[in-house]
Amino acid sequence: MKVHNFSAGPGILPAEVLQKASEAVINFDGLNLSLLEISHRSANFEAVMDKARALVKELTGLGDEYEVLFLQGGASMQFLQVPMNLMKNGGSAAYVNTGEWATRAIKEAKMLGNCEVIASSEDKNFNYIPEGFHAPAGTDYLHITSNNTIFGTQYHAFPETDGLLVCDMSSDIFSRKMDFSKFDLIYAGAQKNMGPAGTTLVIVKKEILGKTGRQIPTMLDYQVHIKGGSMYNTPPVFPIYVSMLTLEWLKNNGGLAWIEGVNRAKQELFYNTVDSLPNAFRGTAAKEDRSWMNATFVLTDESKDAEFAAMLKAANISQLKGHRSVGGYRASMYNALPLESVQVLCDVMKEFANKYA
Repeated sequence: MKVHNFSAGPGILPAEVLQKASEAVINFDGLNLSLLEISHRSANFEAVMDKARALVKELTGLGDEYEVLFLQGGASMQFLQVPMNLMKNGGSAAYVNTGEWATRAIKEAKMLGNCEVIASSEDKNFNYIPEGFHAPAGTDYLHITSNNTIFGTQYHAFPETDGLLVCDMSSDIFSRKMDFSKFDLIYAGAQKNMGPAGTTLVIVKKEILGKTGRQIPTMLDYQVHIKGGSMYNTPPVFPIYVSMLTLEWLKNNGGLAWIEGVNRAKQELFYNTVDSLPNAFRGTAAKEDRSWMNATFVLTDESKDAEFAAMLKAANISQLKGHRSVGGYRASMYNALPLESVQVLCDVMKEFANKYA
């Protein structure tokens, strides 16, 4: 029986990608060797790396002024690596705090210099996206988090800034069309929309690097990784390969225009269902800022939690529980989640409402 996988991360991957990846683990490229045991310096894997980087450029529409890196350490490493490479000695950075991951990024930036939180939604438990903020003149960069997995909010329009714009897109990259050239640096952990945990995508405008006036530790220096073609040290071969397959799947199906249509249909179906059943369910994010990727909601009557959980289990709906810090429920609708799974969830919600609300 099909499992409807609403995991917040690592998230669902396309079935055809998993099939190809599993075959490569046994016999990659007809070499009669596993992908896991070939040299990362081999022509076969270098072709994978080149294709993965080229697909990122193609899907985002970015040109040669940007460099694409596949690194390690997750988005959490980028919380430090970004200020290390962009915040000048004695300089400053502006951050918008929209949740847990932004909070962690702010903590790391404060270790290196003046980090000013210019807007925050903490006053309402991060249930909205702040507006009307502007980075102070002379700020080295403005940092935002495009989608907030725990609290279910997402930017649907991006701020203007006179300086550099940096974005953590870990949980919604490649989910919709946008003008990626608005950003000077984008980073994203792979394990939501792109691949398995273990690699992190960085897209950076080359001209902004090398201007901090500080000595950067080798493994944290973007320019070192650019020069090494993302292979200064041994790269995470399998996560990069699966990411390449997922990007190829996106391209072959119609790219970001196609997946935006799919994701729009899923979120409309889900939120229309929640809003039509107010006696049973309540969304937790401000309607205008609701995330297409992570829909958070609670039961109107929390004493019926066991009954709802039993119905979810019977329908083979997996990993719908909200983050441990906030509770409730979270339907993570990443790119590979089919509309069918959202329909099954909505049908269960309607049945629950009819029985218990």
